[in-house]
Amino acid sequence: MDIQIERQIDDHGDGRYALVVDGKPAGELDFRSQGGRRVLTHTGVREEFEGNGLAGKLARRALDDARSEGLEVVPLCPFVASYLERHPDDQDLVDEDLYAQLRR
Repeated sequence: MDIQIERQIDDHGDGRYALVVDGKPAGELDFRSQGGRRVLTHTGVREEFEGNGLAGKLARRALDDARSEGLEVVPLCPFVASYLERHPDDQDLVDEDLYAQLRR
């Protein structure tokens, strides 16, 4: 299985991670920028690709990029929030104050 993840960003810093498997669009992780933070809003994997850990690969890439860029994240996407619960070493990336504020 050939897996590629491409980050696509617009002029405002909003964008997505596009997942391609064996040359076919397979999923995405959408985000927006807010106050110097990356707000992760949605993760989706097409039905035919589910069960292969691909959503986790999208989350891992988004978190690794945020860390390397010195950005905090806000996991509004339920999948990313649950991924972070399973990966406590990444909890330091979360802006807890903005996360609480945006969830209201």
